Amino acid sequence: MHPTVAQRPSDLLIEKALPSSFAGTGLAEWLLERGVDTVAIAGYMTQNCDESTARDAVHRGFAVEFLSDATGTLKLANQTGSIEAKELHEAVLVVMQSRFAAVATTKEWIAAIDSGPELERSGIYASTTAARP
Repeated sequence: MHPTVAQRPSDLLIEKALPSSFAGTGLAEWLLERGVDTVAIAGYMTQNCDESTARDAVHRGFAVEFLSDATGTLKLANQTGSIEAKELHEAVLVVMQSRFAAVATTKEWIAAIDSGPELERSGIYASTTAARP
């Protein structure tokens, strides 16, 4: 952990071995004990830890808010092909908004917390319908 981050106070510090922050960590139980029903996703990498945590959160009954400008990734290449970081990041954001999360910028998220309105959530049907010609 970066020393600047390590010096900051925390309510809970978890160490994880898998992409999802929920897998094997006790995070879900800790949040539920405190009445938390919504999680905000910020971090690195968009398609790995961020996406895994968001999907896992939904499967555990949490609402998810995915911060588009507080998540990020790198270009990927392997035997299957390659994808630019921007394209990968945007693709994950579209998928998240289509079913798993309300996607917003940090500014939009703070405004929604401060005074509403609630962040817009889409659905798979609305997202596929909007994509049709």
